[in-house]
Amino acid sequence: MLRVALLTALAMLAFAGNSLLCRVALRDSDLDPASFTAIRLLSGALVLALLVMLRRQGPIRGDWRSAMALFGYAAGFSFAYVELDAGSGALILFGAVQASMIGYGWLRGERLRPLQLFGLVCALGGLLFLLLPGASAPSPQAAGLMVLAGVAWAFYSLLGRGNADPLAATAGNFLRSLPALLPLAALYLEHLRWDGLGAIYAVLSGALASGIGYAIWYTALPHLKAIQAASVQLSVPIIAALFGALLLGEALSLRLVIASLAVLGGIALILLAKARQA
Repeated sequence: MLRVALLTALAMLAFAGNSLLCRVALRDSDLDPASFTAIRLLSGALVLALLVMLRRQGPIRGDWRSAMALFGYAAGFSFAYVELDAGSGALILFGAVQASMIGYGWLRGERLRPLQLFGLVCALGGLLFLLLPGASAPSPQAAGLMVLAGVAWAFYSLLGRGNADPLAATAGNFLRSLPALLPLAALYLEHLRWDGLGAIYAVLSGALASGIGYAIWYTALPHLKAIQAASVQLSVPIIAALFGALLLGEALSLRLVIASLAVLGGIALILLAKARQA
């Protein structure tokens, strides 16, 4: 059990690390968000494909719909972090993912119990509070891009439910996402900029925080109950905010703290109600 706990903690650190690496690359280097997206997806694809081949337990899988959802998430994520702090970006992303998945369940006929409904109101209220105009409010355009990234990741997660081999599927989806980089580069051609340090951050994001991070997570996941797996991910925005303050010098504003309590507390209530219902 200690091994599972350690693997889970490492995976959450890796997921939060994506926010930190993307933010520092786009803030402190000349690398543009389209190039960051390309390097992240390419390095992630190479590492994941290598892990699947070394494992020798089946071919690389994946599908095109999931790959395009993955690309939409990665691109929106990168462009949003041009202006967002690591903590607020992670919170908006996480809130958008959970709201999208809850909304999907509602459209499929799932009905929210009173505790779940209260949790949803808290979570959405926290996001709205974070986005209200003010000195510490994130950029509306950047926040909108991160919401779109969250919707894309929710779609990717829903498409991937029930995969017998999630690591092989993730490797295949990363590989299939690469052709979409060509039209992105064409659209952003005049703004492409290279920076060696920024490229290193992007490789770390793709190879380490994404590739190795997903491999670690999929190793721990079979040993976790569904409620445990969902609940532990509540830590990702908190880790991103704390390390953003410690390592990147970002401010932990009162607005972000209140919004985090509302969003993560609301989602925790929804998960608790689901666990009781199950």
